[in-house]
Amino acid sequence: MNLSTGRLEDPADAYEIYRACEERDKPDVPPLALEGFVARHAHPWPGATLEHYLGFLDGVPVGYVQVELPILDNLDNVNIELSVLPAHRRQGVGRALLDLVLERARALGRKNVIAPVMSRHPDGAQFASAAAAKPALEEVRSRLDLRTVDQARHDALLAGAWQHAEGYRLILWTGVPPEEIIDDVAYLDGRLNADAPTGDLAWEPENVDAAKIREGEQRAALRGRTSYHAGALHGERLVAWTKIAGDATDPAHAWQNITLVDPGHRGHRLGMLVKLANLAHVRELRPGLEVIDTFNAASNEHMLRINRALGFRALDSVTFWQLTV
Repeated sequence: MNLSTGRLEDPADAYEIYRACEERDKPDVPPLALEGFVARHAHPWPGATLEHYLGFLDGVPVGYVQVELPILDNLDNVNIELSVLPAHRRQGVGRALLDLVLERARALGRKNVIAPVMSRHPDGAQFASAAAAKPALEEVRSRLDLRTVDQARHDALLAGAWQHAEGYRLILWTGVPPEEIIDDVAYLDGRLNADAPTGDLAWEPENVDAAKIREGEQRAALRGRTSYHAGALHGERLVAWTKIAGDATDPAHAWQNITLVDPGHRGHRLGMLVKLANLAHVRELRPGLEVIDTFNAASNEHMLRINRALGFRALDSVTFWQLTV
């Protein structure tokens, strides 16, 4: 058996590895279509560069790793997504790819390698533990099924939220935020790693400005992804914000992403308000939408409680493992 690794030249060469692993590890989440997978390689998120490598057995690609290198902040970190075809696991391919990542991390002066591992199957955790990584943060994946949503309950929750939100008003948009609030979006986005639980991960607050927000939305569009936003304004300032994003190739599925409220405006049920407003917003603009998935830190009981009230139900979890180089 001949084991080797090499840089990925054509993203399509890794697609079947990605797809097969996604379908095994997350069978109820639709994987990216080939065009979306290729576009993800061509248009990385701003603030990071990507490297991609394949692992081969006897010349056949059976493993794949995406290496994300932050370049604006978190400069000690390397974030990876590592996949090995289920039939070829426990044959050294994953370890060879990880060794390559560690070699790159040392060469670049990085100190931490961070990777998500689904809890559905034990092999990922066993691999991470054998590599001397430590579990640092657990996130719960929850799903809202819009086909069975209790609309009367949503209406009641919205009315209750407004009773606590006197003096605020809603704003809705898709894609790039309006110029008059884009700096506020950047401020809220930059608070994510400070406000949301990060466990023992060596994640620092990100440096976010209007240019990064604008570029991120533009690259999302190039990836075939549309984002739907709702915010709460106090005067002319955006003080709460939430986002849902979905890929054009799968109109029935979307992801609930960020939800943030400025600390000085908490206690007015603005998180509930903007999430409900955005659900109505995305359902109007994406009529074929059936389910929305979201991840939240297992320790973030406040947000989990809001999501449960909306009808989200926990399905499984992912653990971020961290390896010190």
